[in-house]
Amino acid sequence: MRIGELAQATGTKAETIRYYEREGILPYADRTDSNYRDYSEDHLATLTFVRRARELGFSMAQVRELLALSDRDDKPCQDVDRLARSQIDEVQRKIDDLTAMRDELSRMLAACDTDRIGQCRIVESLANGARS
Repeated sequence: MRIGELAQATGTKAETIRYYEREGILPYADRTDSNYRDYSEDHLATLTFVRRARELGFSMAQVRELLALSDRDDKPCQDVDRLARSQIDEVQRKIDDLTAMRDELSRMLAACDTDRIGQCRIVESLANGARS
């Protein structure tokens, strides 16, 4: 399949596919007689794997590691588990940060009991960098 077909099948931009090839994340595609890239089902599977890992927040370094581990069917799963646990910790950190942001915005909104911008506690808090 050509790059446009692979891009459409995976929801990935063609330039991203070329980048993944340059970075060694996706193997270079064979070329047709007319010099078009010719991607295989293996390319589709690898790119689907990469896209899903990225959707789950894995870094490119972690994706590389996961790809390398996925080629070793006979090895124990502990390294993959370690990466997944690490990602769960990172997701939890982000949830905690977002919860704190939500709570701060809620406090700011609750403290704002005026109908004039000049007396608005939200604007005041943002300008001063102060927490309510």
